[in-house]
Amino acid sequence: MSSGLRCLTLRAGGVAVTMLNYGAITRGWTIGGVPMVRALPQDEDYLNDPYFTGIIAGRVANRTANARFSLNGTRHHLTRNDGPHHLHGGPRGLGKRFWQMEPNGPQALRLSLHSPDGEEGYPGAVDFTIDIGLEGHTLTYKMHARPDRPTPINLAQHNYYTLGGSLWGAKLAIAADRHTPADTAGIPTGEIAPVANTPLDFTSPRALGPADANLDTNLLFVENRDQSAPVATLAANGHRLRIWSDQPGLQLYTGAQLPTPNSALCLEPQAPPNALNTPAFPSIIATPAQPYRQILRVDIREAR
Repeated sequence: MSSGLRCLTLRAGGVAVTMLNYGAITRGWTIGGVPMVRALPQDEDYLNDPYFTGIIAGRVANRTANARFSLNGTRHHLTRNDGPHHLHGGPRGLGKRFWQMEPNGPQALRLSLHSPDGEEGYPGAVDFTIDIGLEGHTLTYKMHARPDRPTPINLAQHNYYTLGGSLWGAKLAIAADRHTPADTAGIPTGEIAPVANTPLDFTSPRALGPADANLDTNLLFVENRDQSAPVATLAANGHRLRIWSDQPGLQLYTGAQLPTPNSALCLEPQAPPNALNTPAFPSIIATPAQPYRQILRVDIREAR
């Protein structure tokens, strides 16, 4: 095992979730020994993984156009790692850093990281903490970030879900009535459009098929939705996944670029891509007085 690379496993009954201190990565999630997420063969493989498998993406997840933004009259230039654009916090983003990781009993742990002022071009120093707990079949990620000055923060948990097998024919539902159309580079145009009568309408469960092979898009949740209801559900291979989130939307990615295309999919709650350059999108600026927080709950169990 590479120097500094550590893992901890949370257990509850037949459920086991393994976390890495590198990238705050969810290394594995099994139910009765059956894998629910894409996992790489060796821990060391995550050090050079180009697919962001299982990471916490940030400081700003997803794409920022032309790797730049302005804040309070100052132009900031970010590291380019997606052509001319900035993706998932850059090549040394949160998903490419070693975190401090400490257990809190057999079913919980805390990850913490200090990101210095200027890292990847972002202003301000930020202290990040992620509290992860497993209760029964439900895994909860409580993400917090406290900056020393105003700075953008938009985190996303980047599991690739498999639910134990192929996802073609899986039933997917997402409580999203709008989406953010994007150009060929994945940069939103700034428009917010309804999903009704489009291939992006998952407001009622529908089966995934070949027509969904190239989906990589941001969806916005119904604003007046029932907050106690999941924002997304996925049923496949005798298992059911449910996600609860306090974020404005999620990125749906069906894994077209994976080594085995479409072998897993991502459901990543977050603020919209390129929010830093799109006034119509929700602000992602955190401050010392209003630090960042996100609570994500994911429940996977055998379907009944």
